[in-house]
Amino acid sequence: MAKGCIAATKYFLFLFNLIFFIFGATIMGFGLWILLDNQSLIAVLQDSSMVLKVVSYILIGVGSFSMLLGFLGCLGAIYEIRCLLGLYFTCLLLILLAQVAAAILIYFQRDLLRKEANEIVSQVVVNYPGQNKTAEQAWDYLQTTMQCCGWNGRLDWDANHMIRNSSLELYPCSCHNASLPPPNVADSGFCEASSNDWPIYETGCLENVGSWLFTNYGIILGICLGVAVIELLGMILSMGLCKSVHQEDYTKVPKY
Repeated sequence: MAKGCIAATKYFLFLFNLIFFIFGATIMGFGLWILLDNQSLIAVLQDSSMVLKVVSYILIGVGSFSMLLGFLGCLGAIYEIRCLLGLYFTCLLLILLAQVAAAILIYFQRDLLRKEANEIVSQVVVNYPGQNKTAEQAWDYLQTTMQCCGWNGRLDWDANHMIRNSSLELYPCSCHNASLPPPNVADSGFCEASSNDWPIYETGCLENVGSWLFTNYGIILGICLGVAVIELLGMILSMGLCKSVHQEDYTKVPKY
């Protein structure tokens, strides 16, 4: 009976670590996406925000460490190595505590992060088109796909140097409302309007991005809770297997 429990725990722990390895690869992939992406809001922010770059490196590090941890957990489970199981439990506990600390930090610093994002996007809009091609391309892509204009609204573009100093009535082409004429416009740069009533989307991207996050918050929360539950299961299974292996070794010791 005891051997059956040990075998079941061992293979459950192996399966868990396989899942944990996949989660680690996903986290590392997300960090690489933040670092290398050039067609979303992330690209606009990370090009000017050292904080976001640091976050991407942290995610890559955590993902790589999680993959290594999953591999070590598989070895400890299959070969019943107590020191690996103990190390595995300790590392999982530290990761879980770090995740909780990061979540608390993000929650209490949310206003600062929102302010920093607003300042970064404002600079992109004011200087467009400038030397920062990657951020500008990403911003055009965001406005086109999210069907929005400016961060808080179209008035953000009134501060743009090109629009303010031009004798023509210019507006950003990526803000163009597809349901309004003209039917075909460029995806970037400036287009000329016939009047000061621009044929653009009136909603700011902040509102649309917030709506997207609110719509998908259940998925995001579910993924976070799923990771936490898997980590807790791994801790419980590793300690259970470690204890069982210890008891089995104790019974094998000859008594005099």
